[in-house]
Amino acid sequence: MRCRPPLIAITMGDPAGIGPEIIVKCFGERKLFTRCRPLVLGDEAILTYTIQWMKAPVVIKRITEPGEGAFKPGVLNLISLTDLAPEAIATGTPHRTGGEAAYRYIESGVKMSQTGTVDALVTAPLSKEALNAAGYPFPGHTELLATMTGVEDQVMMLAGPRLRVALVTTHLSLREVPAALSKEKIKRTITITVQWLKEYFGVNDPKLAVAALNPHAGEGGLFGTEEEEIIIPAIEECQQAGIAVDGPLPADSLFFHAAQGRYDAVVSMYHDQGLIPLKLLHFRDGVNITLGLPIIRTSVDHGTGYDIAGQGVADPTSLINAILMASRMALVKKGRG
Repeated sequence: MRCRPPLIAITMGDPAGIGPEIIVKCFGERKLFTRCRPLVLGDEAILTYTIQWMKAPVVIKRITEPGEGAFKPGVLNLISLTDLAPEAIATGTPHRTGGEAAYRYIESGVKMSQTGTVDALVTAPLSKEALNAAGYPFPGHTELLATMTGVEDQVMMLAGPRLRVALVTTHLSLREVPAALSKEKIKRTITITVQWLKEYFGVNDPKLAVAALNPHAGEGGLFGTEEEEIIIPAIEECQQAGIAVDGPLPADSLFFHAAQGRYDAVVSMYHDQGLIPLKLLHFRDGVNITLGLPIIRTSVDHGTGYDIAGQGVADPTSLINAILMASRMALVKKGRG
């Protein structure tokens, strides 16, 4: 008997951004429905309006639970959680109404994932400004999801076909990064990344590389002491625990070798160090994954796109790949990947 494809819940994100548009575009993609059973947590009026102005060949099927869905191309199965008025949403502008709505979609998606109602959660982009204006002081999805699931040690990973990057620190100013690094934090990032590569990506013997913080890996302390004092001890303890990990390696050359397939993932010390090379290779098809949660969560690797919202030009490729990756992860976890 053929097993049914995974159920994937997709949050609509900020209603004033490109989330509704890329979601509508996704539901016209035939290949999604061969790999998963997607449904949306969002707003019926906003999505109906989006379908109308896009003249998209998509119809909405409002449901209250996944079992009511009709999973076929052109049918957008929707659990509507808000009652927004399209004329009251200023397209391309962050507002607390959008932040509140985005929060509600995520909250519902997390609960459905935790109870096993769905197999994975995929999130469309939200606005940090709108989220904070609504009274939720989080710097992004990663930290919000960690709080909702009661997890302290989570890792942001960005992934594409040629490169995976896990971040030790995420949304910090550059001047704050050195003080935020610690041996234990680097060890946890390495350990969680290895665990998830095995359990959710099917990589039996992961090999990682760790990027240095400073140019030339510190050049023996001439350009900084973080390598000697923090990063090397963390790597050595992970090696002693049986993890295959190299480093610290100069970041200016490391990513070339990683993109050639030498490593299964790179551990980067800070946001732009890892995301610049990742987006250079995978600007359109990269996926954001939160490791360490008790649920599977993937997302687009871009923001709300306020500058192009409502123009019909938003590219759904990253969201499509996020849905497909969530499906693969769910299957691997179940032993069917």
